[in-house]
Amino acid sequence: MNETASLWGAFVAGLVTSAHCAGMCGLLTCGLGIAGGGGTQQTAQVAGYHSGRLASYLLLGVLAGAVGWLPVSKMTTAGNVVPWFLILFLVFIGLGLERFLPSVPGVSKLVYPLRQRFARLSGTRKGVAVGLLTPLLPCGPLWAMIGLGLLSGSPVKGAELMLVFGLGTVPLLWLMQSGAAWWQRKLSPRTIRHVQRGVAIVAAVALAWRFRGSLPFVDGPAGCGCGVAGL
Repeated sequence: MNETASLWGAFVAGLVTSAHCAGMCGLLTCGLGIAGGGGTQQTAQVAGYHSGRLASYLLLGVLAGAVGWLPVSKMTTAGNVVPWFLILFLVFIGLGLERFLPSVPGVSKLVYPLRQRFARLSGTRKGVAVGLLTPLLPCGPLWAMIGLGLLSGSPVKGAELMLVFGLGTVPLLWLMQSGAAWWQRKLSPRTIRHVQRGVAIVAAVALAWRFRGSLPFVDGPAGCGCGVAGL
């Protein structure tokens, strides 16, 4: 049950960061010609982009969980920290502070030469290639989720968190790619931000209530043996 709640929290985290993704990743992909204008080929290209992006997220989750396995396994007195870091992440988004989340310096420098190479591709191959490239963007929320994958202490748990987070970002980003003009007419950036922050706060409160008996680094009757890797 705790694991399911954490995964739902990761999905909501992806959903509420979608506005951030649509502003950064969406502009990148639309700039490379990845947009679904309704044609079969364009839709396949967008689908390829999201498939490649989710594959990258899944791989990063596996790697992060594997790297975190040994140090996290030594934290025998730790409580269930992943949900609480997820709650903190949602609070950051709810307060509009996600832009201050750090990203890995220097990674974005790899994007520009690869963009030029991928721009010469066409069709679904282009979508998949750009999707695989997406984790190289200087995206603080994405790297915060990779950190949560590391704290999970398990390649499987890390993969689950990253994949569910990625799935949460798909609907809004796909909508933006499929009709940017319609998007801008119907929903203003200010409206999107208000909805995003409201959903983030509600999700943070709901998760905090769900995990109120299992505070991190505190042995208690409800969760003294749950461990970090147990989500």
